[in-house]
Amino acid sequence: MTRVTCDLTVSLDGFVAGPNQSLEQPLGTGGEKLHRWQFQERDKNAAEVAGILEAGAYIMGRNMFAGPGDGPWDKEWRGWWGEEPPYHAPVFVLTTHAHEPLVMEGGTTFHFVNEPIESVLARAREAAGDKNVAIAGGASTARQFLSTGLIDELRLHIAPIVLGSGERLLDGVGNLKLEPLEARGTSLVSHIRYKVG
Repeated sequence: MTRVTCDLTVSLDGFVAGPNQSLEQPLGTGGEKLHRWQFQERDKNAAEVAGILEAGAYIMGRNMFAGPGDGPWDKEWRGWWGEEPPYHAPVFVLTTHAHEPLVMEGGTTFHFVNEPIESVLARAREAAGDKNVAIAGGASTARQFLSTGLIDELRLHIAPIVLGSGERLLDGVGNLKLEPLEARGTSLVSHIRYKVG
């Protein structure tokens, strides 16, 4: 059976995005510093980057696909990643607004779904075949899956910065049991894999 994983980069104080998120600053004020490890130290973190991209299907929230807001879709918007997003697999976007599937280059198709998360996960498992399903984010989507016990492995990438406010990952999750499986780090990030149980 496929596992459900979740990779998220967080600040030392638990934020996945800084304050004042907008279309101009989708990660909020200072939030881009969270992801320096993926670009400035890509070679040192190659295994973790590969782990993020190994899934056979992904689930993300509307804000991760299109930025803050909750109105009808801008039909011209095609995501933050250009014409060839890094996923190369089906991506299920949680939304309350209908949108036809968006087929991109490189094998990524965004499916826009307004269903309970258990139903979306079942669809993602079917699409993933024998590969994992990844909860791609953002924080609200990850919290939903963590709160209902639907994530098997949480992979936190902790950046050595303090954002002070913004979008916190674990607010309201409740009693979460985490068993550390592996830890390692570089100058820009500490990687900790947890079994969720």
